[in-house]
Amino acid sequence: MSTLSEDYFRSPHHLRAEGTTHTLLIEDAAGRALRVPLIVRPIEGTPYHDAISPYGFPGGRLDGLREVSRDAVDWTDTGLVSLFVRDRVTGPRCFTGATKRNEVFFIDSQRPVVFQAEARRQMRRNTRLGFVSTCGPAREASREEREGFKEVYRQTMVRDRAHARYFFSDAYFEDLFSSPVAWLATTRAPDGVIASSGVAVVSDGVLHHYLGGTADVYLPRSPAKNTVFESLLGLSKQLGLPLHLGGGVRPGDGLERFKRSFGNASSHLYTHEFICEPSVYARLSAGRDTGFFPAYRAPQG
Repeated sequence: MSTLSEDYFRSPHHLRAEGTTHTLLIEDAAGRALRVPLIVRPIEGTPYHDAISPYGFPGGRLDGLREVSRDAVDWTDTGLVSLFVRDRVTGPRCFTGATKRNEVFFIDSQRPVVFQAEARRQMRRNTRLGFVSTCGPAREASREEREGFKEVYRQTMVRDRAHARYFFSDAYFEDLFSSPVAWLATTRAPDGVIASSGVAVVSDGVLHHYLGGTADVYLPRSPAKNTVFESLLGLSKQLGLPLHLGGGVRPGDGLERFKRSFGNASSHLYTHEFICEPSVYARLSAGRDTGFFPAYRAPQG
């Protein structure tokens, strides 16, 4: 696949896990190119298709082209009704006119890092009680560490009533764990049971805290703080990369406020929305929520 790179979100491991099917190739007269990985999907009940980027922050492979003008591309030959592209969180962007979405937060070890007193107290308490955190390459992790991660992650998704999309398969995790730029951080309770775990990946000059979770029984102890703010922050310092914490589910929610309290830098999620076949799009979207893209896929009820 022509979008492949060493960056995790365009790596063969991630694109295979996500079920990426196509590459959008845009070239100019000088041979410069932009290559964007896509998942082409049928639109149920119609003969049409649309496309979306893989999950995460893949953007595109920039082979000389970046910030391509939205108006410079003729989308009518793509065979798609619409196209939704997730871009990098730190730039450069694939296209001009990106939609700025949720704010996301980073811990940059090159800048002053200040933790709230309560967070420091919780982490010190856990260490004093015998909680131990470790971190290493995911592909070198033991089967017990990998299975422990999957268990606490899935418990967290159930607890948070996450969308079905976030309940990844075992095959998905195997692709993730086999990446050479994925790291697994584990925090164990005093009895050796995995209390919290997180996976971080390196992509586009950033260490992304990609997936994580905490076991239900240990939630009151907040061991995820040790996982993220000791193990993964230590890894980010070792690698010389900022640690991307992400943002909230919705702007201004409790999760966003929590991450803001730790971050010392921020950016935003950026996406691009293209309507390739306006007349078909309008017909499919009639009566739907126009605040959702594509509107014809807006949840109903």
